[in-house]
Amino acid sequence: MSLRSALGHARGLGAAKEGVHHWWLQRLTAIALIPLTLWLVASIIGLSGTGYEEFLFWFGKPINSTLMILFLGVGFHHAQLGMQVVYEDYISSHGTRTAMTILTKFACYGLATLSIVSILTVAFKG
Repeated sequence: MSLRSALGHARGLGAAKEGVHHWWLQRLTAIALIPLTLWLVASIIGLSGTGYEEFLFWFGKPINSTLMILFLGVGFHHAQLGMQVVYEDYISSHGTRTAMTILTKFACYGLATLSIVSILTVAFKG
């Protein structure tokens, strides 16, 4: 039996101040993905009906390969941030939640790295 009130127990146990940073990162990556997605859709429409050589020429331009790398990097980061929120909201076991968060981060960063290396390989061949 404690003489402290419920408010006394709760004081000092406030937010860890991590949520605001995470929330801002999700919003910033979402905003960054809007023009990048519009660019990608416009590029795909513009390249429809062209051949492989035309695609290599387009992809070999530094602005296009840079924007594609940016799109994929921001996209994978945004995805892992979103999945982390899902895990925090719906997985009650701390160990499982942490393992899933780490696994998702490794998967997203690994896929982003693979994508970037692939883009650079194609861009420098063109």
